[in-house]
Amino acid sequence: MVTRKPSWLRAKLPTSAGYRETTELVHNHELHTVCKSAQCPNMGECWSRRTATLMILGNTCTRACTFCAITTGMPTELDLGEPARVADAVAKMNLKHAVITSVSRDDLKDGGAAVWAATVRAIRYRNPHTGIEILIPDFLGSSESLNTVLDAKPDILNHNMETIRRLQRPIRKTATWDRSLGVLKHAKQRGFITKSGIMLGIGEKKEEVFEVLQALREVDCNILTIGQYLQPNSRLAPVDRWVTPEEFTEWKTYGLSIGFTVVESGPLVRSSYHADEQSAGMLNINHGS
Repeated sequence: MVTRKPSWLRAKLPTSAGYRETTELVHNHELHTVCKSAQCPNMGECWSRRTATLMILGNTCTRACTFCAITTGMPTELDLGEPARVADAVAKMNLKHAVITSVSRDDLKDGGAAVWAATVRAIRYRNPHTGIEILIPDFLGSSESLNTVLDAKPDILNHNMETIRRLQRPIRKTATWDRSLGVLKHAKQRGFITKSGIMLGIGEKKEEVFEVLQALREVDCNILTIGQYLQPNSRLAPVDRWVTPEEFTEWKTYGLSIGFTVVESGPLVRSSYHADEQSAGMLNINHGS
């Protein structure tokens, strides 16, 4: 039985002016963030640094993954004014690197790809020197939808594997191992920097972690994030174990040894944690010409 959270998982309470300013900006622009919706433990730190991962296409996901705190249901929201508001928020935060994600919108014919593309283009137009990282769903394997998004030319394409092969169906439900690897492979074949992430402490075995890291390198994934799974509520998958900081360091060393350019590995690491630092040196932003 898993004991209470160890000391290394206790995040500090936010008190800074930066946190308050980010909170007001998100509220005033009527934006969703994965930081809040997914109960990210780093929200205080990141918002204090005046960074936030903006979430488009509403706040209700059509999927019911058993690791995620985001509300599940049939969305009613499709806000075509959202791309402009997101671009405005990025400008007001003065972000050098913007991270955008979304819920899965399997109710839409294109999975929301058109809104994704409009958001990337709006950010690029308003903020030509800002790096744009997108954390996308799998669009049910539609290459047409994926190409719609890629044609908008984000700088980094992130799609998370989330967990090892054996746990894909019980943890991710609709998503599949092969489909997710296919998203990353397709983006790489089109010349994009690619990124993915996994959780530990959800029931995986060591040899299975080796497998997913090796599979990501086989599709030439550049950036990897590894963090501790935290159970958002009692209805979702339980924590299997608390992974030590030392083990996270070991996985970082291994990931770098097999060819990842950047590995962010630690108990509180999430997909967008220090994303601006991860991309440093990898991007040569000059979209204004």
